[in-house]
Amino acid sequence: MKTIAMFGSLRSDLGKAATKALRAEGKVPCVLYGGSEILHFSIYEPDFKMLVYTPNTYKVKLDVDGKIAYAFLKDIQFHPVNDSIMHVDFQEIVEGKPVEVSVPVRLVGNSIGVRQGGKLLVKAKKLRVRAQANELPDAIELNIESLEIGKSLKVADVNAGSLTLLDSPNNPIVTVKTTRAVQQAASEETSGKGKKK
Repeated sequence: MKTIAMFGSLRSDLGKAATKALRAEGKVPCVLYGGSEILHFSIYEPDFKMLVYTPNTYKVKLDVDGKIAYAFLKDIQFHPVNDSIMHVDFQEIVEGKPVEVSVPVRLVGNSIGVRQGGKLLVKAKKLRVRAQANELPDAIELNIESLEIGKSLKVADVNAGSLTLLDSPNNPIVTVKTTRAVQQAASEETSGKGKKK
């Protein structure tokens, strides 16, 4: 899994006034937990662009005043009105301890159902997995070549290897839906009359 670097500054004052002043400077209050200590720090909001506003999932190399830690974005809170980032939680990666993250799904191939006129519906763009951090892929590839009209690929159909899938096995990931044109063509073929409804 790809890693991006982020740089932060330690916070000494965690009070409301200090937090408000921090946000006024364009910084986001952050916390790192899951390791040997809890770290309170701040990062400039524009620095989150590559991490938050992307379909990808990244490992984060945090440099907080020279202290280095590897982590995953665990939780993020947005302002209810202007969508600015209010607070971010990071979970530290600890060697030997599995992590739970969402990994993007990458569809491979061209579905036979789509070639026959069906419509591809993506129900899940990411899957939640549990694994050792060093075993996490950039994406989970799903071959849809043989997916026919009216059929779905579900979580249970994924060959996850060493990953433990946390979503329900019955959850559909991608479906090929029949379209009105396909239904009409099938109806005309069945009736043999060629009449349009």
